[in-house]
Amino acid sequence: MKYRNVIPEKLWFIIVGLAGLIAGSIIISTFNRSNYNPLLCTRVVDSNPTTNQLNAILHYATSKITPQQSNQEIRVSFDVLQLLSPCNFLVFGLGFDSQMWAAFNPRGTTLFLEEDPKWVQTVLKDASFLHAQTVTYRTQLQEADDLMKSYRKVPSCLPANAYVNGNTECKLALTNLPDEVYDKEWDLIMIDAPRGWFAEAPGRMGAIWSAAVMARNRKGPGVTHVFLHDVDRKVEKMFAMEFLCKKYLVKAVGRLWHFEIPSMANVSSSVIGGNSFC
Repeated sequence: MKYRNVIPEKLWFIIVGLAGLIAGSIIISTFNRSNYNPLLCTRVVDSNPTTNQLNAILHYATSKITPQQSNQEIRVSFDVLQLLSPCNFLVFGLGFDSQMWAAFNPRGTTLFLEEDPKWVQTVLKDASFLHAQTVTYRTQLQEADDLMKSYRKVPSCLPANAYVNGNTECKLALTNLPDEVYDKEWDLIMIDAPRGWFAEAPGRMGAIWSAAVMARNRKGPGVTHVFLHDVDRKVEKMFAMEFLCKKYLVKAVGRLWHFEIPSMANVSSSVIGGNSFC
């Protein structure tokens, strides 16, 4: 999510997108007030832009550094956030796009998980309002093939028994995350980290598996939207097909895949049993 080349053409998309989000709230609020009927229950939309939104507009309007995802890739998540915000949005990675994601979810909860504590300090120095936590991972990219082959031998890695918090037996489970991650149900999960381009890097195997399990274990209504970036890489693609499932893939744009994963709460045990997530 960081260490990317600057792509200035994306600047206008971000500014227009943020401004449009604020303007849309104002228009809806004005419409609701003009049609207010005391006998009807009308939801009034708060038209005031949040501090995060204003900070994001100022940041991107005055900076030459822009997010790594393309306009088309950003639009996929942006469209979902427009429908669901305010919501719970979990983002693996902290980078040049973080202010944008937080601004797209005004009055919602947007939590960023980052492996590099020095990078967290660097980003928060200019954006202290972002909600970010430093996390550690138990895997390395070079273990990906072995993890794929061996996970079926661990009962708590399998879909019928899978859980994340405290699951030390399953190496794919992210057990070192902040309590907030486990205490909330996440409407959107963006996986754009941790690093996954050299052998000793953590890789995204655990993030993908854990996102799939959190989505399947959801108790609230609706699906969990999972966005996975860098699917042009072998490990991301392989683990996505194994745990996020091709049948739940609803959109593929550039190097981004969007999955809508339903909760297994209302699915028969015969469907969720066995060794396959898909």
